[in-house]
Amino acid sequence: MTAVTRIALGILAAVELVIGAWNQFWPESFYTDFPTVELTPPFAEHYARDFGGATLAIAAVLIAAIIVPRPALVITAGVAYTVFAVPHFVFHAAHLEHASAADVTFLLLGNGLAALLGLIVIVLGVLRMGRDRRRLHDPAVDRPAGGRDRQRAGGGVRGPVP
Repeated sequence: MTAVTRIALGILAAVELVIGAWNQFWPESFYTDFPTVELTPPFAEHYARDFGGATLAIAAVLIAAIIVPRPALVITAGVAYTVFAVPHFVFHAAHLEHASAADVTFLLLGNGLAALLGLIVIVLGVLRMGRDRRRLHDPAVDRPAGGRDRQRAGGGVRGPVP
């Protein structure tokens, strides 16, 4: 599960790094060159750079969770991303009146899948947290199937498996 979590976090972090850096360092280029941005309110450098900085901050949390995939950090990274991604998706879904069919597809699929991936990261973190808690209460959880001796199976020193 850690590999799947890291892959999901990596996808989100890569997207956030690109979007964040583009907005932070080349805000006018982002506004004129990124698909569908022209459908939104007029360009404002201040807001573009603030968005870029905030997006880079989310990327930093996602990268920290890739490096140290502890459940609490994975969940925090997933929540940080999802708190942005779900309202972002809702905004675009509610403002499609001037969008072409291709733009509508791009906005709904791209933003919807991104928000869903953030939610998946949260679920993976919660599942991992539950597994880690079960290990603390019952060390035999990780023993191989069919093992006769708990110590040999990695489960402690309580004696043979009943």
